[in-house]
Amino acid sequence: MSSAVQGAPSRWESQRSFDELGRPLRDITFCVVDLETTGGSAQGGSMITEIGAVKVRGGEVLAEFQTLVNPHTEIPAFIAVLTGISNTMVSDAPSIESALPAFLEFAAGTVLVAHNAPFDVGFLKHFAEQQGRPWPRFEVLDTAKLARRVITRDDAPNCKLSSLARVFGSTTTPNHRALSDARATVDVLHGLMERLGGLGVHTLEELQTFSSRVTTAQRKKRHLAEALPHSPGVYLFRDDRSRVLYVGTSRDLRTRVRSYFTASETRSRMGEMVGLASTVDGIECATALEAEVRELRLIAEHKPRYNRRSRFPEKVHFVKLTREPWPRLSLVRRVLDDEADYLGPFASKKSAEKCLSALHDTFPVRQCSDRLSREPSRAACVLAEMGRCLSPCDGSVDATTYAAVVRQLRDSLLRRPDEVVEAINARMAALAADERFEEAGIHRDRLAAFVRAAARTQRLSALTRCPEVVAARREDDGRWAVHVVRFGRLAAAGTIPAGADAHQFVAELRACAETVAAAPGPVPAATAEETEKVLRWLESPGIRLVEVDGEWTCPIAGATRHLAIHDAVNQSRLSLVPFDDRRGLAPVHQPAR
Repeated sequence: MSSAVQGAPSRWESQRSFDELGRPLRDITFCVVDLETTGGSAQGGSMITEIGAVKVRGGEVLAEFQTLVNPHTEIPAFIAVLTGISNTMVSDAPSIESALPAFLEFAAGTVLVAHNAPFDVGFLKHFAEQQGRPWPRFEVLDTAKLARRVITRDDAPNCKLSSLARVFGSTTTPNHRALSDARATVDVLHGLMERLGGLGVHTLEELQTFSSRVTTAQRKKRHLAEALPHSPGVYLFRDDRSRVLYVGTSRDLRTRVRSYFTASETRSRMGEMVGLASTVDGIECATALEAEVRELRLIAEHKPRYNRRSRFPEKVHFVKLTREPWPRLSLVRRVLDDEADYLGPFASKKSAEKCLSALHDTFPVRQCSDRLSREPSRAACVLAEMGRCLSPCDGSVDATTYAAVVRQLRDSLLRRPDEVVEAINARMAALAADERFEEAGIHRDRLAAFVRAAARTQRLSALTRCPEVVAARREDDGRWAVHVVRFGRLAAAGTIPAGADAHQFVAELRACAETVAAAPGPVPAATAEETEKVLRWLESPGIRLVEVDGEWTCPIAGATRHLAIHDAVNQSRLSLVPFDDRRGLAPVHQPAR
């Protein structure tokens, strides 16, 4: 009879450790947490106003935690409308210096769970660091991220917490209050775990790493990437009839395309696409920006069925301020060379209508669509009787007074949106004071649509007015990337070779650049998405302007300065609704059996 070597585990201990590599979900204590805040960025000064948490294990609720938090700052009206938490409610609440230690004690030893976890956990970690408290090494599970891998379009139109709560029959309706949203997230977590249990997911490790399985057929197509170079560019998957299935871009074409045939590709919809693909074409590009722009143009040209975004850039709307004796606002699909003023483009008619409503709420210009003579003689409409229209049709206003209102409207569109912002903020504050939060929310959304559209139009117009902008930036590999932009459209791209004369290279690049004609409107020579990508590059650190033909300027008092509060509100809403766009939803691909 031999004895075991001292210090070495027995065979039984080795077997047990092998079997127990995964921790069964039924034995894990989860702490599902949700926060309400004054905005979307803790680093930007936003504060926590409420913490709600539910501790569960094995499907059983063990305890709950809830506290309002005094942010020691005014809660913006936007946030108060969204959450229903007012300054009065938090005036006697504990500060974050007291609330955070209490929560950390409650959550000790658990796995943290949140819907859009980077938001909630980011806030908690920020204030822990601010207070000099060591952050516990929590494992974190994001139900939003997990839902994207599990939920199909047949299940829900999107991955909002409210949508998922309906899918899984939650007993609590999310309402932007921390404890209610945490309770709803518990039901979503249990629903996701139950669904994945049928797919063999029974441990925390399996839950954290779950993704669509890569089929043998997918792996066999790895050879399609072999002819592609290790360089930036665009790739096109094609089927056996050469139809484009999908267009993508990468800094390394070969490495990126190979990932579609391995476990690193987690988007289940791509499994279906790869199954149909017969060839992959690669287009090398001089710079990463050129690749991004080519991708947009190819998607718009081919409209591949597996690309969700950018397929229909022509489906946009504009708000137009007409040029006629009695100007009015209208929604249009195209920008004409008619000296009118345009705001946009809007990706959806709904957003354009919200913006239009914000402007009509502020400026009582006529809303009828008929053409009026300089001296009209008609009966007043209902809007005139309600005081929402100056009523030029029945002579209630003279041309000079009406023109003054139109000038204010035009100034709000193009230069200074303060009049719209102040008018709607005042109306929203009055409605919130009367606890008419739903109506206030409607005006909040209208104002946000206007501010974003005005800021976007001003930024785009600033660049598209310039006949040419030439800029350069030193890239990570030490070489200089150069781009020629004409009327907002990328006309040429290149990278200066080592040892080459930079001035001569730029001169030759400009000489062979695409000829771009000027046209009316904020994005005449390219799609808004292309011009925005160009703008992001031009505004990135390290940019050097080589040549600017024209004036590239934005109004100092423009709409961009109002974006921060609306972005904060939107981020706060995304903490509950992280995937508002249904196109971001990835259905689960089930291989044929």
